Amino acid sequence: VFLTALSFIFICKTLGGIIMKTSITQIERRFDIPSSTAGLINGGFEIGNLFVLVFVSYFGSKLHRPKLIGIGCIIMGAGGVLTALPHFFMGHYRYSAETHDNASEFSLSACSIDKTSSPTEISSKIVAKVWLGGCKFKESKSYMWIYVLMGNMLRGIGETPIEPLGISYLDDFAKGGQSSVYIGILNAVSTIGPILGFTMASVFAKMYVDIGYVDLSSIRITPQDARWVGAWWLGFLISGLLSLISSIPLFFLRQSQDEPQEQGREVSTPLQGLKPDKEKDQTAYLTEHGQDVTMTVCIVPRKRTIKISTILVSMKCLLTNHLYIFYMIFTLINFNAAVGGITYIFKFVEQQFGQTASQANLLLGLMVLPSMAAGVLLGGYLTKKLKLTVVGITRFSLFTSSISFMVQLLSFALMCENKSVAGLTLSYDGLNPVTPHANIPLSYCNSDCNCDESQWEPVCGSNGITYLSPCLAGCKSTGGDEKSTVYYNCSCIEVSGFPSTNYSAHLGECPRDDGCKTNYYIFISVQVLSSFISALGGTSFIMLRMRIVQPELKSLAVGFHSLILRSLGGILAPVYFGALIDRTCLKWSTTSCGTRGACRMYDSLLFG
Repeated sequence: VFLTALSFIFICKTLGGIIMKTSITQIERRFDIPSSTAGLINGGFEIGNLFVLVFVSYFGSKLHRPKLIGIGCIIMGAGGVLTALPHFFMGHYRYSAETHDNASEFSLSACSIDKTSSPTEISSKIVAKVWLGGCKFKESKSYMWIYVLMGNMLRGIGETPIEPLGISYLDDFAKGGQSSVYIGILNAVSTIGPILGFTMASVFAKMYVDIGYVDLSSIRITPQDARWVGAWWLGFLISGLLSLISSIPLFFLRQSQDEPQEQGREVSTPLQGLKPDKEKDQTAYLTEHGQDVTMTVCIVPRKRTIKISTILVSMKCLLTNHLYIFYMIFTLINFNAAVGGITYIFKFVEQQFGQTASQANLLLGLMVLPSMAAGVLLGGYLTKKLKLTVVGITRFSLFTSSISFMVQLLSFALMCENKSVAGLTLSYDGLNPVTPHANIPLSYCNSDCNCDESQWEPVCGSNGITYLSPCLAGCKSTGGDEKSTVYYNCSCIEVSGFPSTNYSAHLGECPRDDGCKTNYYIFISVQVLSSFISALGGTSFIMLRMRIVQPELKSLAVGFHSLILRSLGGILAPVYFGALIDRTCLKWSTTSCGTRGACRMYDSLLFG
């Protein structure tokens, strides 16, 4: 019964985690923040963990573990709901400065040869109108992302007791040799959460953020546009409510016994956490292979008294356990890479391969997650079938993680070239490539158009080059309806030397070529293979964490290990990954107050 209830909770917690990861890009655009700030929001979960992790892990094993997990689910659900709340207080999303005013009254869409107005004067008029129309209000809500951070922190606090107390409870009451099977089942079932999360994120990313509040026929951007924001808040709302429901069964389960080892196995003498029937075999195995067996046994109080001195004694036992320290260093290095990678992999797929958020979420979810589930199940079975010792588990885990790393190296051969974008990677006449991040002057084809260079209204020319706006493409006339507007007589397209009769452009960036799309499918295949191999050693590695410490220290070992990973990896990795990614930005958005917002386009090679 507990395994069933815990499995549902693991589904909810992994669902919430995936919803956050897949919403990072949407949150950046909605709140006009850089990737480093979005990384801080993502790290809020780990910050919440730090507040209570060690105390819950240690004292939780001495209290009513199922009820503590239930309380955590309630807090986790409240965090999910809080994360979604800013959507209901921020007003409608405005994806460009033109949406603040009547477009027919004040439009910068096409080239307007007006000698009386300079680009500086036009920009100042926009700023003045925007300030009077909503910048002061915008300032008051510019820090609404803090509520998202607080919601993620609450989610982290609530999730703290679930893994250390849940896994230790399972291990305590499992019959001999069955722990790895139960943990394998738990980890495999928990992958349902990410699959649901990816599917939901894919569906919600197609929905406009203000769906149900605005007339969708008036929205002229599409999910392919860098300004598009999907219904990011719906996923948090649903995952929060499910977490609240998942807490109910836990309040009806019984508390663990005083000596849980008596339930399913003999009381063990503490030899680095090994069971008595395996101690001799393990010692003999280590001795045969020339390993030094350090028989360090710490005396840990077993009474249910809650004292600081008890924690200090237990912590000393952990920190003098060399196997535990080496295990922690190895996993910390891997965890940094994993957290940084999964936080921004969806942004990477969008920018590198030209995929929408919906396409990236759906394909990654349907392909990568099942392979991970298969790897976890097979890994748990192999650990039990082969009767791997501590050294055997270590070698197996090191082997699988090393092979997975080498497979990931193939990604370097799958990067796409930078897009052909006039004003960013090409000169405005489209004839000469330029160095990214260089200050590119206007060309003779658009210098008389009085364009606002900060405007982001990308169009794809008939020459296959993307222009930041119809004005910068030198387009003189328009046609078509509001959503499929076509611009004609574009002077910059004409001088690019592309043979055409109308030199036209249509709204939206030019798509990636077929070669880049092929690289995308190979990239997904690499992720599937790497995830499967890495997951093979996942279950055995969890078992290793509990087998290299004394039975009385299992919960504390799991909790302290999670504390180190979260503080030095979970919090820092998204921030420094995001800061590095920000340095690859080619074009930043400009908020209604004239400050720097979210990034519109990245240098593909440097990002890769």
